[in-house]
Parts: sequence; C-alpha cells; structure tokens
Amino acid sequence: MRLQAPLQLRATAAMLAGLIGLPALLLAVFPRGHAAGLERLLSQVSLLQSFPAAPRLAVPEIWQQRLGPTLALQVWSRQRLWWQFWAEHGDGGAYLALPLAALPESARTQLPANSLKVDDLLVLAPDPLSQRLLEGELRLKQRQSRGLDQRCLRRLQQEQAVYWNAAGLGAIAGPVAPLLQHVQQGCLALAIEGDQLALSGEATATPGYLADPQPGGDQRLPPPLVGAQLLVVRGPSLDPLLSALLARQLIRDPLAQRYGVGESQLALLRQTPFVLALHALPKGPFQAGLTLQLAVGAHAPGWIGMLKGWRQPLLDQGLSDGAPALQSPASAIRAAQFPTARWSRDDGQVVGGWRWVQRPGTEPQLLLYLGPEPPIGPQTTPPAANAPIQLSLRPNQLAALGLLPPEMPQLVQRASQLAFTAMGQPHQPLSQLTGVLRWDRSP
Repeated sequence: MRLQAPLQLRATAAMLAGLIGLPALLLAVFPRGHAAGLERLLSQVSLLQSFPAAPRLAVPEIWQQRLGPTLALQVWSRQRLWWQFWAEHGDGGAYLALPLAALPESARTQLPANSLKVDDLLVLAPDPLSQRLLEGELRLKQRQSRGLDQRCLRRLQQEQAVYWNAAGLGAIAGPVAPLLQHVQQGCLALAIEGDQLALSGEATATPGYLADPQPGGDQRLPPPLVGAQLLVVRGPSLDPLLSALLARQLIRDPLAQRYGVGESQLALLRQTPFVLALHALPKGPFQAGLTLQLAVGAHAPGWIGMLKGWRQPLLDQGLSDGAPALQSPASAIRAAQFPTARWSRDDGQVVGGWRWVQRPGTEPQLLLYLGPEPPIGPQTTPPAANAPIQLSLRPNQLAALGLLPPEMPQLVQRASQLAFTAMGQPHQPLSQLTGVLRWDRSP
C-alpha cells in the first residue's frame, strides 16, 4: 500500500474511543544504526511513519516530486527504509526522509532542491519555506530523548511503529480530539495478523512524561459489537473524556449559569463510572440514539439534585416532559426518590430523557439518553474504579452514516470493527494501549 499525499498519510496515521490514528500496513523492522537522525527529527514532528522498501512497486509520487523521476528511480531500487512526516511548525505538506547512503555519490555532493542532511538521513521538504523552517528548528539546542520519547524512539527504530503528538492527533481526530487528551502523545507497535491489525503501545496526557510504565492491569479487548450497536465506550470515570472540555471556561460558564452545574456537580461528572453507547435506528428522524449509563452509587442524591436543576432550563427551551403516568403507590414513592423524564418537542417527537436502572441487591444507576427512549432490557454494568477504558466501534457503518469525523484514516473508515483498551495506573498520566482493527473479507 502506498500513501503519499498529505491527506493519504493522515489516512494511515495513528488513531486512538474514541477515536486513534493508524499507519500503513507494511512497515519494516530496522536496526538503530540505520536511523541516527531520527532522534533529532522526533522532537520536530507531529506525526511520523516509516515505510519499507518495495522495489517491485512503482516509485511513489512523493519520491518523484522531491527527487525528480530519474534520481527517484535510482534511489528507490537501493534503499531499505524511508519515512514520511509532518513537522510541528506550520501546515505545510509532508516531508520525505531516507538514508543518505542510499543516494548515488554524485547526489550526495550536490543535494536535491529543498533538502538538508540530518545526521545519516536526507530530508526533503515540500517547499523552500518548509526547508528553512525545519533547518532553523534543528539548529536549536535539543535535549536527549527520555522517558516516553525514548521508548517511542526505540519502537520506531526496532519494530513496526508509528509516533504522534498532540498536533498530529488533532490532524487525524478532528473535532473529537478534545476527548482524547489522555492519549495526546504516544506510539504504537503494529502486527499484521490475517485480516486484522494488532496494536500495542503507550500514550500520555503529559508531553515529555519521564516515568516508566507500570506493569500489570487487565488489558483484554472488549468483545465485538453486536446488533444495532455502533459504538460503546466503557470507563471507570468520565474524567479522561471530559477533562479537556470542562477545562474550558467557554463550556463551564454556560453549564453553571444555565443548568446549575457548578464545581460540585462537575466533580460528580468526573468521578462516575460509565458506559456510553451509540445505536443505529432503522427508522425515524434520527440516524442513531445515544445512551449514557452512570454508576452513580452512593452519589445518587447529588445526581437527583442535578437533574432537578436541568428541568426548568429544558422547559424554557420549549421541551415538554412526557414521563409516564404513575401506575401504583409504590411507583409514586420510587418516582419521588428517583425522578424520570422523557423530553419531547411540540410535534411529540421524543428527543431525550433519563430513567433509573436498579437490579435487586445493587445500587441505582442512571441512564441518560438522546433520541427516542431506548427499550427496557438488559443493561451493561459500568466498570469498577480500577478498570481500563475500553472502546469498541464499527467504523465503516459510522462512516456510512456520516458520523465518523472525515479526518479519520481511510484505513480505519473501511474497517468493520475497532476494539481498544487503555489501561493506566491511578494518578499517573500514562496509559498502556492494546487494540485490534478488523476488516470483513471481500466476497
């Protein structure tokens, strides 16, 4: 598979449940000595991908653009590994990097246009400005890679891998990037297994994280989705998903002023175990329905108070509460303790609501929904406090409905299932990543 254009490279970059990027399927295993310049480049890139030599295939377009047809053909038949990356500065096109030793002797004395030497690598920029910008950044004093950066560098030098930082994640995750702040920098090793791609690595919410990963933890993948399920995210708390959003005053102020969601309510949101699910709807005005099941436990009174605070603002927006009429004194008592709501528009269309779920001998759980009211049936229990975050989705079905960000990799958008687990230790901003991307076999 050859991906050369900027959009195509993004379409092969890493993804992470809500959303991670992904490199091309073919990468080469290469020794450290063949990429001494890679450490210097790593501090300047937002997204980096390596490709194995494939002399039997046609010369990639980016090679012909950067080297010219004649030189590109000569080098293509000699080199073993090459890289493509985007720099942190600017929004320019992709850079091409390859071993300097792969060039003919004549080309090493008079380098191609818009190129520069970086130790044992030749880097070819998309234009003169990009070349000057990268050259200037590389002249600055740089620290030696440590911690996560060093471990990612070893992966890039010794096995099939891809590296990203916050800028690279934003380029491929688009509008869902704020939900992925706990994996804003990291790397993944890849292994092709039949019609699926296995992923493993680590990521952090803190750039420059130095500590070593902690062993242990359940990193089993979630089961494949079934029925009308399009996406399921399970986690021990909402904080990893909401921290970046709730850190923005532009979001916190309306929540507090309009819905009464202040600091104490935000604390409830952050700490609550959850299961977020998206289900396809075969008919009606909505393509999908969204449910959020929360293990509120002993904090149920706080949630009941928060729900009461939402009622009047929703009425002020023209919605009406069509909660079912009470059927018995027992249901009246329960409704007083755990109020429900079913919000609808003037035309009678239900657009959301909430109800309580409680099995015998268990603490109450709160089910919030957007779209029509989901049927009453078996509910998935949110995970325990020390459980990993798990993500499952059907990318091809989400893409067909227009519900997947267009920036997501094409390789991901064509997949039938994506399953991912992010396992971290309490109070540590580092997650161990395990995942698999599956494709349906062509008939």
